[in-house]
Amino acid sequence: MLGGQIAGARGALRHRIALAREDCPEGVGGPPLRRLVGELEWLVEPARRAFRRYEPAAARRPRTVMLLPGFATHPVRMRYMARRLEAAGHRVKRWGLGFNWGPTEGNIASLETRLEDLAARHGEPVALVGWSLGGLFARELAKRRPGEVAKVVTMGSPFSWSPRANNVWRAYHLVTGHRVEEPPVAVELSAKPPVETVALWSPRDGIVHPRAACGAPGERDRAVAVRCTHMGFAYDPRAIDAVLRELDR
Repeated sequence: MLGGQIAGARGALRHRIALAREDCPEGVGGPPLRRLVGELEWLVEPARRAFRRYEPAAARRPRTVMLLPGFATHPVRMRYMARRLEAAGHRVKRWGLGFNWGPTEGNIASLETRLEDLAARHGEPVALVGWSLGGLFARELAKRRPGEVAKVVTMGSPFSWSPRANNVWRAYHLVTGHRVEEPPVAVELSAKPPVETVALWSPRDGIVHPRAACGAPGERDRAVAVRCTHMGFAYDPRAIDAVLRELDR
């Protein structure tokens, strides 16, 4: 029995490694290496934050907001943004799932329950703000439960063009065991949710290609450029200000 389990684990690992070693489609790729290296600025962000004076403007229309973290990140990575949104007057809630290890029918169902509970508890639809993969979750939630979603704001989320137009799809294959274009849930990534949907993207993004995060007309209502890194979407004042402006619209 133990031998069978070991063999099964080895087979699963070989499968994941094979997925990670697949070729990228011709003409598709992530941002250039210099942009990827630029993402390392997040390592000095805590020190930089200690000397930064940043107080967001008060919200004209306070909302209930759910933040959805990016791939392989925990909600704690979005805590700085959460505190700034709260300082502006919004009610900010976590997504309730801990680390984001990719989509499953189970965690999508849990998010639907979480969304329903927040909307009922606060008596209003919830604004969904999703970073990277979290934005893809937000878009799919809005398609399934549009009556409980006020609007969707994605930040560097690869919903358009090719699912492999980024620099982490190999890691995604290795961790999840499935291809980015073959998730274990029924989705149509580029289809626009039936609620206001805004895509924040950055020409400085070192992880997701700007074309994939910006989207095309019909895939989102509006696209807004923010000059920050991909990691910076979670803490850069320019990104936080962009989110605050969208929540006030």
